[in-house]
Amino acid sequence: MNFGSAADAAIEQNLEQFVVVLAVSLTVATLSRILPWIRKIPYTLLLVIVGLGLAFVDVRLVNLSPQLILEIFLPPLLFEAAWNVRWQDLKANWFPVALFTIFGVLLSIAAIGLSLSRFTALTLPTALLVGASLSTTDPVSVVGLFRQLGASKKLSILMEGESLFNDGIAVVAFVLLVSLPFGSQLLSLPTILPLFLTFVGVGAGIGCLVGFGLSFLTQRVDLPLVEQSVTLVAAYGTYLITEELGGSGVIGVVTVGIILGNFGSRVGMNPRTRLLVSEFWEFLAFFVNSIVFLLIGDQVKLSNLMDSANIIGVCIGAVLVSRWFTIFGFSALSNLCVKAGISYPEQTVLWWGGLRGSVSIALALSVPTALAQRQEIINTVFGVVLFTLLVQGLTIQPLLSYFDLIGDQKLKQDYQGLLARQSALQRALDYLDNLEQDSQRRLAALERGKIEEKLAQIQGQIQMLADKNPQLQTLMREQLRDTLLDIEAEAYAEWIRAGRLTEDLRPVLEDVFEAED
Repeated sequence: MNFGSAADAAIEQNLEQFVVVLAVSLTVATLSRILPWIRKIPYTLLLVIVGLGLAFVDVRLVNLSPQLILEIFLPPLLFEAAWNVRWQDLKANWFPVALFTIFGVLLSIAAIGLSLSRFTALTLPTALLVGASLSTTDPVSVVGLFRQLGASKKLSILMEGESLFNDGIAVVAFVLLVSLPFGSQLLSLPTILPLFLTFVGVGAGIGCLVGFGLSFLTQRVDLPLVEQSVTLVAAYGTYLITEELGGSGVIGVVTVGIILGNFGSRVGMNPRTRLLVSEFWEFLAFFVNSIVFLLIGDQVKLSNLMDSANIIGVCIGAVLVSRWFTIFGFSALSNLCVKAGISYPEQTVLWWGGLRGSVSIALALSVPTALAQRQEIINTVFGVVLFTLLVQGLTIQPLLSYFDLIGDQKLKQDYQGLLARQSALQRALDYLDNLEQDSQRRLAALERGKIEEKLAQIQGQIQMLADKNPQLQTLMREQLRDTLLDIEAEAYAEWIRAGRLTEDLRPVLEDVFEAED
């Protein structure tokens, strides 16, 4: 196809690149499900390995300007993570998450920055930028592995909660520190603290305004595609508006994601719509992560990494040491102050599972091209990310096995499968009961006995599993509570859409369940 201008040709080239990225990602995802020996490797790590292979044969997939990296990649990654975090779980572990997030990020920035400025040729402002880029954890692969293996909910929520909020703190710190190498800011507490509080305050305020506003809006409509589109606009719109007003777009997106995921989706969306929106964001996060993790491997130049081997080695040591002090020190404090109950094996997994990934890469690539040591920053961040993904990421499963932290995920999946079969067969019997024609009823009588016999077998298997494994009762109780909350929220939404209720009612079942606990 011939295009009339260079701009048209550039658009065509970019579209071709994104199609190739999607094709490669889908191929990797398919192979990871088909080939048994590949299943043990987390999908995102496979993408990095594939990207490295493409870089080795000099095939470059994506070429985005640094100015667009944060605006394109960060909003969907942050919103999807915030949407899926359950507020009740996060609230139950708020103390260690807050320590890991706030003081852990500051400790990491300081340790990495001071180590690099002391033992390498990087200046202190540049070293602090590297520290800010690598202070945000990205446990996509690890959390996915936790869920696959059935690790404890505490491990998952600590890892996800820390990652979600330290993204915000680290990115805010990065934005404040990026002007230091140009001499436009002074590194002093009276200068940094007001800017930091302004960034966070404006971001959180706009996030709350957009989140609660859209929650009340979706309660008055029942249009799944519109509500799905609203969440996409909310993610990107909140980021851009907050940045324009001088706040942190990252904090804004995290805030709006938590509100919509825990409040808006409850009071304003029926279960089918919420499932549709969740699946949409799951795909979007998959696509964006695919681009970023392929980018990690694809953009690596081994010669550049070799040139920066000394810096990368020092940085890896600083990352691991600062992470050790963060996890073991603040876990001990949490166990002492709030009885958090984070065991030594769990602390070890949290320490070793602190991978760096997409956000770190996005921050490094967004460093202004005018900065003299920009390439050193990119080389260092890429090298550390590759180490955490390929060394720590590939050894986290043996570590879970060693500490006997692998749960009963297969048992739960078997139980859920039996419940699904029971529900499906019961619906089939209900359909037979509603047949009207006599000829159909005679045929139904012949089939009913077979279905009832199979249903009785499945119910016996369900009862047997429940008797042998009392922990399954907790799972069923959580699912029952979620269903009851959905029914209550949908009832309020129906009254509002019908015009019989003009004010929003707070769900009462949440208070009932919390009181029971």
